[in-house]
Amino acid sequence: MIGSPIASRLSSRFVCAHCRAFSTSRRSLVEAQAAEVKRLGVVGAGQMGLGIALVASRMAKVPVVVVDNSQKSLDKDKLLAKDVSKQRITQSEADETRSRLTATTNIDDLSTVDMVIEAVPEIVALKKSIFAQLAQICPPHAILATNTSSISITQIARATQPPAADPTDLSAASRVISTHFMNPVPIQKGVEIISGLQTSPATLATALVFCQRMGKIPSQSADSPGFLANRILMPYINEAIICLETGVGKESDIDEIMKNGTNVPMGPLQLADFIGLDTCLSIMEVLHGQLGDSKYRPAVRLRLMVEAGWVGKKCGRGFYKY
Repeated sequence: MIGSPIASRLSSRFVCAHCRAFSTSRRSLVEAQAAEVKRLGVVGAGQMGLGIALVASRMAKVPVVVVDNSQKSLDKDKLLAKDVSKQRITQSEADETRSRLTATTNIDDLSTVDMVIEAVPEIVALKKSIFAQLAQICPPHAILATNTSSISITQIARATQPPAADPTDLSAASRVISTHFMNPVPIQKGVEIISGLQTSPATLATALVFCQRMGKIPSQSADSPGFLANRILMPYINEAIICLETGVGKESDIDEIMKNGTNVPMGPLQLADFIGLDTCLSIMEVLHGQLGDSKYRPAVRLRLMVEAGWVGKKCGRGFYKY
């Protein structure tokens, strides 16, 4: 009987039911720990910041305060107009989304948010400066999230504590977490959730639940250089650039073989252009510097292109012209 097909099916059903029960109980526990986010703040109105703000407004239907030091960057109509023209959303949905957005150049306007997501360039000193300010400006319950793609969350969290503070006082640091959205935010479903050493279970739960409210599918990663996505993706892009600089293949051949041979929507060089070659270089430098393995050394061609200002689609020239 034990080895019979009937016993095997019964055993499988029991295991599946047990797994579903465990998954449901785990989800219930996360939801029970999560605080409700009624008002969101976003720091940085670049492509990522605006994308996060628009998706939060449209999908989670919460008011969003977007902060940037450049008034020109605070144009919240560009992405909405593109979504309407491509029939991703209707004009009425765009108008409703826009009505929940507030643009400002004053970071003090984040004093009433329940969660803030920082989306500024990958510059350690800049992020630390912003988080030191957020710890002072935001309410004491607010979740302080970063969209960093490579910088240590533990390091960013430490910046919320004044230099003379007791390092065991984790009141602000416990509310720091990474919500690493994928580009372009309105299209890509994935979001990487990374906890620092100081991050509390309640902070993690709140971030997970809010990202799901945004229609995203969260994956969790340890606080290790590059996390999951870029630890895998960036060496792949970097190796493609090395193949180009050493004459193994031309741009079109490299991209076409990966598209047609592995069924990805775009090749590694075109993808690098869309991400931004400056961002790719910054992440590779973090991986190389923190892990010390020569396999993470940035390609010479990548560094030269960044030095030339050819950083990809956003400037009109990278491996391709736009």
